[in-house]
Amino acid sequence: MSQHSQFRLLATRRFLPFFVTQLLGAFNDNVFKQALVLAILYKLGTTADVSLLVNLCALLFILPFFLFSALGGQFGEKYEKAWLIRRVKFAEILIMLVGALGMLLGNLPLLLLVLFCMGTQSALFGPVKYSIL
Repeated sequence: MSQHSQFRLLATRRFLPFFVTQLLGAFNDNVFKQALVLAILYKLGTTADVSLLVNLCALLFILPFFLFSALGGQFGEKYEKAWLIRRVKFAEILIMLVGALGMLLGNLPLLLLVLFCMGTQSALFGPVKYSIL
């Protein structure tokens, strides 16, 4: 019985870009969400209940998975997967640019909208990602 290392998969031409895309997407989602929570706790100094806003962040990130995951699966069946991944990742870049603007301006409603859009982008990317695996 020959032993194969699971790390050989990372050297394949088609898997490595996919893996890096997945890795950076998950990193990006989590960093933005945590930065928003920290901004709510320390920087924005809103008069609203902080625990309510932190829980709202969790809701706004998770809700799109319930709403749009099935749609992402339908898109994955209808369109070519590489094309769809490129479009979804381009949308992620645009959303993060708006998020950076929201952080610079300290605009909480804009940041919450960006968090919802990031959840939506992840919900659309997830089914396509798993269909490739």
